[in-house]
Amino acid sequence: MSAHDFDLVVLGGGSGGYAAALRAAELGRSVALVEKDKLGGTCLHRGCIPTKALLHTAEVAEHARHAASVGVRAVFEGIDMSAVTAYREGIVAKKLKGLEGLIKARGVTVVAGSGRLGADRTVHVGDDAYTGTAVVLATGSHSRSLPGLDIGGRVITSEQALALAEVPDRVVILGGGVIGVEFASVWSSFGAEVTIVEALAHLAPNEDEALSKGLERAFRKRGIAYRLGVRFQGVEQTDAGVSVSLEDGAVLEADYLLVAVGRGPATDGLGFEEAGVTLDRGFVVTDDRLRTSAPGVWAVGDIVPGLQLAHRGFQHGIFVAEEIAGLDPVVVPESLVPRVTYSSPELASVGLTHAQAAAEHGADAIVAHEYNLAGNGKSEIIGTGGLVKVIRRKDGPVVGVHLLGDRVGELITEGQLAVAWEAHPEDIAPFIHAHPTQSEALGEAFLALAGKPLHTL
Repeated sequence: MSAHDFDLVVLGGGSGGYAAALRAAELGRSVALVEKDKLGGTCLHRGCIPTKALLHTAEVAEHARHAASVGVRAVFEGIDMSAVTAYREGIVAKKLKGLEGLIKARGVTVVAGSGRLGADRTVHVGDDAYTGTAVVLATGSHSRSLPGLDIGGRVITSEQALALAEVPDRVVILGGGVIGVEFASVWSSFGAEVTIVEALAHLAPNEDEALSKGLERAFRKRGIAYRLGVRFQGVEQTDAGVSVSLEDGAVLEADYLLVAVGRGPATDGLGFEEAGVTLDRGFVVTDDRLRTSAPGVWAVGDIVPGLQLAHRGFQHGIFVAEEIAGLDPVVVPESLVPRVTYSSPELASVGLTHAQAAAEHGADAIVAHEYNLAGNGKSEIIGTGGLVKVIRRKDGPVVGVHLLGDRVGELITEGQLAVAWEAHPEDIAPFIHAHPTQSEALGEAFLALAGKPLHTL
């Protein structure tokens, strides 16, 4: 067995892991990055990047369908899935090449293989042992299913959905969260008949209710069906399709059942508990500075309870590298992590929902304003409806920003700054939003809450 010593050993080369490795190397530390597959993890290869490439293809398809409405003569002839796959894989390949080059340039040692955590801050890879002054666990997540619901054949997860060689005629999606509504949006634009089954009362159930209801209205207009407040009971499949039964007695026929009920932590069989790392339902238990119960071992990203988002993983990785280096970085609370669902229309939010703000501060202590995108010139030009909702404490700071509409994900950073800096609408109102932009809609909401609305009665 060969032994290797580093300042930092990172187990997992996804968003959180490679961010920790890059920042630590930037700070002058020697770093080993252990990855069993490809650098970039789920985000680059099976999540964020490839799914957003599909969503862009879907957007182009919708533009082609409706080109005549803006005076462009175009014909939509259908989706060439082989060409879509080539486009998607090309994007991923370019991003992977860039990441590999960056990792190499920073002097990070990449160890290819399956790692297992051992005692005394050591990660074992085959017959080799990599010991760090510190270790970061960044092993990511996997698609969940429901008890008794086996994945296989025509019952698929998002990973298999990405690899489909054809556009299904009919699809049932189990789960109306981020993954479910994004694939519903893609497949509907591709020409499929889509039905979402969600056990809770709304689509995007973790968002502010105004956004959830707005998304439901938009999906109805697009012809995307959904069944809310009803549970999945079972599925039968043949070579030709699936029959999905619900607890209310309904049976839905489709070509595929996409199981989109969330993601679980990838921690099984990796030696965490044996090495002294406490787990809770598979997630790694950490303190507010991401230290685990094992000395010198930190955890980042999807294995830490909370939002499972790539940019949260990036932030965790940077934070831990700086924490280990003794720089005392600032803890970013979960409520300040921006959230975006890239369906059409998009949902973007940061801070507290209306219900959360009322629970935390009291219903009489908060004020909210909704600005409809129908009044926004740029939104009218690009053909999107939606809304901006801003929540403030009465005579106090902004505590939540919630957006619905195509392209609104690009606006959420301003919302994050407003919430994180505890800005009052009166502080923001004097600042100018360029015209015509969708950002003006956010400015209008701030103006209204400051008591001087311009385009709102």
